[in-house]
Amino acid sequence: MINTLDNTLLLSPHGGAEVGVREPHNKSRLFSGSRIYAKTLFWIALLPILAVTKSWADTLPDFSALVEEEGDAVVKISVLAGAAQSADSGTPGFDPEQIPEQFRRFFEQLPQNPSPQPRRGTGFGSGFIISDDGYIITNAHVVDNASDIRVGLNDRREYQAELVGSDPASDIALLKLDASDLPVVTIGDSDDLRVGEWVLAIGSPFGFEHTATQGIVSALSRSLPDDTYVPFIQTDVAVNPGNSGGPLFNTDGEVVGVNSQIYSRSGGYQGLSFSIPINVAMSIAEQLKDQGFATRGWLGVAIQNVDQALANSFGLDKPAGALIAQVTKNSPADNGGLKSGDIILDFNGKSVNYSSELPPLVGSVKPGKTVPVVVLRDGKQKTIDVTIEPLDEGQKVSSVAPVNPVDESRLGVEVAEVPDELREQMGIDAGVVVSRISPDGAAASAGIRTGDVILSLNREEIDSVKELEKLVREAPADEAIPVLVQRESSPIFLALTLPSANG
Repeated sequence: MINTLDNTLLLSPHGGAEVGVREPHNKSRLFSGSRIYAKTLFWIALLPILAVTKSWADTLPDFSALVEEEGDAVVKISVLAGAAQSADSGTPGFDPEQIPEQFRRFFEQLPQNPSPQPRRGTGFGSGFIISDDGYIITNAHVVDNASDIRVGLNDRREYQAELVGSDPASDIALLKLDASDLPVVTIGDSDDLRVGEWVLAIGSPFGFEHTATQGIVSALSRSLPDDTYVPFIQTDVAVNPGNSGGPLFNTDGEVVGVNSQIYSRSGGYQGLSFSIPINVAMSIAEQLKDQGFATRGWLGVAIQNVDQALANSFGLDKPAGALIAQVTKNSPADNGGLKSGDIILDFNGKSVNYSSELPPLVGSVKPGKTVPVVVLRDGKQKTIDVTIEPLDEGQKVSSVAPVNPVDESRLGVEVAEVPDELREQMGIDAGVVVSRISPDGAAASAGIRTGDVILSLNREEIDSVKELEKLVREAPADEAIPVLVQRESSPIFLALTLPSANG
């Protein structure tokens, strides 16, 4: 039935229908039963969602108890270093230039000295107490060049600290207070960390003592430029200047990392922070305590990552391991029998999936210890025992200029002999230098560049231009093979696919 204005089809209690006229203020009564039914269905449908939401909320961590129990062992570190010309803020312990713009107006209202006065440069960071007799771990960069180090506790006690030792390579420093019965943190095991795990940082960002920030572990064993020997823990915990050296806790209240660096284009937190694993930090701290300096293992190889093309050329099912591009003469690797072209798959009982994972594993081995190294050589796995020695940084070698070019070959390059004196300067025993390269040739496709020194082809060492020509003629067509080149100061493997001889 068509409704007109207030004419409405009504259902009688007896199931019949009647036509009636209703005033607008009585309309709500007509559908009250239907609305109640609809609301009931709505809440029934919503209950599972509310249950899931409550369950999810119950799984979120509450760090309040952790902060209460462990926070007293976290300290603020203030340092004096060098001389500077600046206006004193009237508030000791922080540099107003390190305060974010949005907070700077507040601090500018504090009493100021009437004129700039010479003062010593100040800085601050964080740390944590690892023994009740006053040993403290912090970052090496926090106390770098410090002439005076002061440590402030949560209960407002302040001590002058002695620098026991510092290791810039790992960015770990050890301090000592003349005190006893101090609160200490609980040390965890960073090897047990998992991506996605909740973590908490406590420190003094911008000088604000005992600030707690939380997040998750977003990556493990992260390699950063110029930090070869630290497999960093990457998190999304808000870390800012002043957090450096402070602890990173897991949900069990154990320290699993030392906050060290942030990724930032502005100088402040932008979503990525990096912590030194506590296992690395404690190992360095023990060495600093025992001998005042830290030593780390040295293997004596130049390595690179294995991509899919290289994996194919070496007969691997998938990319894995650290490919040895060069072995240093008289190094532990050389003495143990490792060779260029070996792919290290396992070191001292730990798998090596990426080349960046190898340096921290080597560095953590105490010099003098013999460890098993599993390598892939000629398509077969082999275990080699290597005795690790102390790390001794060597000098980098120079690149050479091409001389005496020869005709282009199937490889798509022109090459030249390398004079003996230049080979000695570069630290290589063989090779020919690329003087010109065809942009459409196989060498260019593989990534070979002008100035590269070709050291080996398909695992065969190259002593001369004639040797290279012979190896190129004998190499299989349309199949990836490894070629080792010296580029500037570093050797690198590339995957090369040669066309047929008449192609």
